[in-house]
Amino acid sequence: MPASSRITPQQALDLYRCSSLPELADRAQQNVEQRHHPKIRTYVIERNINYTNICQCRCRFCAFSVSPRDQKGYVLTCEQIAEKIESLLSLGGAQILLQGGLHPHLSLDWYERMLRDIRRRFPSLHIHAFSPPEIHFFAQHFDLPVSRIIRCFRDAGLNSIPGGGAEILVNRVRRLVSPAKCTADQWLEVMRQAHRLGLCTTATMMFGHVETLAERIEHLDRLRTLQDDSLRRRQTDPRSGYFTAFTCWPFQPGHTRLSRLDRYDPLRNPNRPRRDDELLPAGAFDQLKMTALARLYLDNVDNIQASWVTQGPDIAQLSLLAGANDAGSLMMEENVVAAAGTSYQIQLDELRRLIRAAGFQPVQRDYYYQRV
Repeated sequence: MPASSRITPQQALDLYRCSSLPELADRAQQNVEQRHHPKIRTYVIERNINYTNICQCRCRFCAFSVSPRDQKGYVLTCEQIAEKIESLLSLGGAQILLQGGLHPHLSLDWYERMLRDIRRRFPSLHIHAFSPPEIHFFAQHFDLPVSRIIRCFRDAGLNSIPGGGAEILVNRVRRLVSPAKCTADQWLEVMRQAHRLGLCTTATMMFGHVETLAERIEHLDRLRTLQDDSLRRRQTDPRSGYFTAFTCWPFQPGHTRLSRLDRYDPLRNPNRPRRDDELLPAGAFDQLKMTALARLYLDNVDNIQASWVTQGPDIAQLSLLAGANDAGSLMMEENVVAAAGTSYQIQLDELRRLIRAAGFQPVQRDYYYQRV
């Protein structure tokens, strides 16, 4: 899109603050219809597999991870992972999302063997694995360049990299919510290297904690800038990767240390005054508005994915009328958000029904948004 016709950060701020939800959703929906078939909304059958919950990072928003010494810690065996994949295949799925904590005692060879074992058993499976904080941690822990880690995993069977661990790509925010995790620049560098090495990736945002609205838009702007670079590279090297999709969701405070930080929340801290730049805790309204704004701002990312994990299937359905062209993943298993006290489940028939009830034809797709 020509730079002159792009939404600027200031315009995005004004749109979010001054537009009603119906106005913003309608504008986003017009954008969707220019990009995608007006009567089709896609979905993917995927399984989320957390290969370990042991993490030395212990982010303040996470209620899932445990310390290396915790008796509740686990590391899945290859057999356990294979059993989970078999149940995915029985539903017609062909993709896994494989992520874990920053485990201080697993070797690089362990990760490569895990990937090779999956690829040997399931040669056609799409392996979407290892978020940028994991990749960055491996590079530091094994004293290797990020590009070397990505090459090792790609050669062992990795197909693409998920956008987890982005939270808000502003270091002020990251120092508060995940001080031991990679910086915003380091997160983006992992994705830049992945794209250069021919791997596509996704992008995410977890909002509604300590960030300002301007910082949410800065997050979107940094993604858009990196996507510009990656798409320019594809003009000379079509094998280069890029962001295939974006999705966002509100922070869930249950059982997290972040919920105990001094953040504005009229229910939890009724006597604390609200600063001018602070936002109310985010819910379904914000989810829909951010989805619509992301559709308009990320003009170089084709696919905006709805998220039912934190706000439920009905809000995901409404997202299909507010800028999302994809209903997201069946997932089959979700542990991280559930550990914070929010647990929604959805069956394949229900996912298809939600799409139809919103007025669209449900179509199963693969990671690259090709129809299955």
